[in-house]
Amino acid sequence: MIALAVVLFVVGIVLLLLGLFVKAAEFLLWIGLVILILAIIAALLRFIRRGTRA
Repeated sequence: MIALAVVLFVVGIVLLLLGLFVKAAEFLLWIGLVILILAIIAALLRFIRRGTRA
């Protein structure tokens, strides 16, 4: 689960940068945002679940 969140985060950042620098591929900006938000949600869920198991 940690590896998945890291991969999603990296892919999101790369797509965001590509979307910002390549105007013709503006949809990559939105795809990057969605993937980045999914990675943040996955990290938060992991943090919450780990805190409740104590």
